[in-house]
This record gives sequence, structure tokens and C-alpha cells, in this order.
Amino acid sequence: MSRHPRSPHSRCRESRWVGSSLIEVMLAVALIAVTALGLIAGQLWTAREARAMSLREHAAWIADSVAEAMCAPTSGDSATRQWSARAAKLLPHGEASVSDIAGVSAARVTWASLRDLPHSDDVIDKPAPCGGVDLPVGSSCVVLAFAQ
Repeated sequence: MSRHPRSPHSRCRESRWVGSSLIEVMLAVALIAVTALGLIAGQLWTAREARAMSLREHAAWIADSVAEAMCAPTSGDSATRQWSARAAKLLPHGEASVSDIAGVSAARVTWASLRDLPHSDDVIDKPAPCGGVDLPVGSSCVVLAFAQ
């Protein structure tokens, strides 16, 4: 026999707290899962932006090199073809060209944008057309004006 008899109400008080630790564990797991998904999404966004920045950097480097080559007296179309070939190797569907608009020369490098980036209609602050030329959807460009 027990020294302290159990009252019929003590059983109700004990059953009230039985599932509370399970609910706490489920909430903690859910919170950790949401946090982990947020961190993964942030890492994916960072990697995508780093890749896009790398493409823009290569395009700016090629445009600068085209402008430098065009300032040399002996080079011309051959330098443009050479840098366009390099653009095709370094950039997806890359192409380098030189145009003359109202007496100002411009080195233009175009390439296919990454598929994961937002469409141009989804961007709030749309950039101006690429040196006065409308690009096809899914393309990006860098234009560098120079004087010959």
C-alpha cells in the first residue's frame, strides 16, 4: 500500500502535460527547417549573382580591350573579330562589335543572360537599351564609348 493515496483529480493534472514536450520538439524542428531553407536560398542567390557579376566583368574587360585595339592605327576589323572570338569563348553566346553613333564610337559586348535572373518586365529599375539598340529578350550587354 501506498502512503499517499492518489486523488482522482491528480490523474487529470498529469495527463495535461504529457504532449507538451512533443509539441515543443515539433516547433523547434519546423523552425530549424525554415531557417535552413532560408540559408540555402540565400546561398543560391549569392552564387547566381556572383556568376552574373563575373559575366559582366568579362564583358567590360572585352569592351575595354576592343576600344584599346580600335585606337591603334593598324588594327581594325581584325581586332574586332579577334575579341569577338574571345567573347564567344568567355561568355555564353558572346559577341563583340564596334559601332559609330553620331560621331562617337562604342564597343558593345552582348551575351545571353542567365536563365535564373528576373525577366526585364519584372525589374523595377530597367536599364536603358544597350547603346541605343534594343536587345533580344534574355540578352545582356556592356557598351563602352570611346574616341578614335
